Amino acid sequence: MPLDGRPVETTRSWKLPIGYGVFTLLALVLFGFGHRPGTATLRLASKGDFFALPNLPLPATATGIVVTVLLALATVYAIVETRASRRVPLWVTSVFAIVFVVGFLAWAVAGDSITIPGMLFGALGLAVPLVFGALGGVISERVGVVNIAIEGQFLAGAFTSALIASLTGSPWVGLVGALVAGVLVSFVLAAFSIKYLVDQVIVGVVINAFISGLTGFLYSQVLSPNQQTLNIGIRFPKFEVPVLHQIPIIGPIFFEQSVVVYLAYVAVAVVTFGLFKTRWGLRLRAVGEHPQAADTVGINVTSTRFWNVSLAGAIAGLGGAYFTLDATGGFTKDMTAGAGYIALAAVIFGRWDPIKATLAALLFGFASNLQNTLSAVGSPVPSEFLLMLPYVVTIFAVAGLVGQSRGPAASGKPYIKS
Repeated sequence: MPLDGRPVETTRSWKLPIGYGVFTLLALVLFGFGHRPGTATLRLASKGDFFALPNLPLPATATGIVVTVLLALATVYAIVETRASRRVPLWVTSVFAIVFVVGFLAWAVAGDSITIPGMLFGALGLAVPLVFGALGGVISERVGVVNIAIEGQFLAGAFTSALIASLTGSPWVGLVGALVAGVLVSFVLAAFSIKYLVDQVIVGVVINAFISGLTGFLYSQVLSPNQQTLNIGIRFPKFEVPVLHQIPIIGPIFFEQSVVVYLAYVAVAVVTFGLFKTRWGLRLRAVGEHPQAADTVGINVTSTRFWNVSLAGAIAGLGGAYFTLDATGGFTKDMTAGAGYIALAAVIFGRWDPIKATLAALLFGFASNLQNTLSAVGSPVPSEFLLMLPYVVTIFAVAGLVGQSRGPAASGKPYIKS
């Protein structure tokens, strides 16, 4: 209570309880009124594990009932906490999402079986470029620049890495080319938004459209006619980490990957440590929160923003390289398919925190791969819904489950030195 005796007004956000309620209602409709007979079998073992885990049978009807009850209890808990103006812990939302997914899999796969390590392996593959993009978005927004151009950085990195790797025969050189391409795209974003004070969102959208058109033109006029020399499809080989790759479930998922995936692990750790434990991170966050105060203590706001936006572009460029040096092996027109925008959503869903943004990217990767898994087992879910599933999850995550959040105070605001 302030000194004048008036009560403090507390702002409540009902987004999270409403999001919980929507998913609980969906569970009631699917698992209750639309329940399916049969048992879903989740296969947990992989070849080469230290020991084989037994299959996990889930009776569809019984699992649906238990899941719906648990989701309802979590919704009531979220309502109580919100009414008391308390924040619902992140782990509650994580458990809520896992419980719903288990119930959904039991319902969708009833009478069939799926391999969990294989499904999660594919989910991680789709999440890796989102992780790189989200890390770049976190750095850029933390320093005060909204990075809508992640999609353009992805495309530039993918195109350049495919071209250079084909010309040199080395995926390592292609990886460096992707870094440079991401930086060059960021130079354009930084120049217009920081130096010339153009609206950052508009600049980002224009860059995305320009890079999409440029790479599409070069693909059709240069790469496509010279497929055997300029777009060979060189990829990094998979590398098994000794011992670790034999751990049941998580071993095949995390430790039988290519160099680019392992770089993603390193990038998450380095960015998180640097952002919160180093002088560089302190200056970066200061510029993004209060650039005028940072300026008064001798921090060059313009230079700090410019170089950190460039660093963000380099990291996003690695995400683009994943598409061509790991996932597919060759460049195709608009192959990123809007992944840059989903990475930007992961930044918001992750509350501008590297670890949380990475978890959000993994969630979106899982949603993207779920459509492939369900299509393979003949799920009753309509194919049209499966195609839009990743984007539906993205919308719910940002609009419904993120709750009350605040980005960096100076993000998107140009700084004019007085």
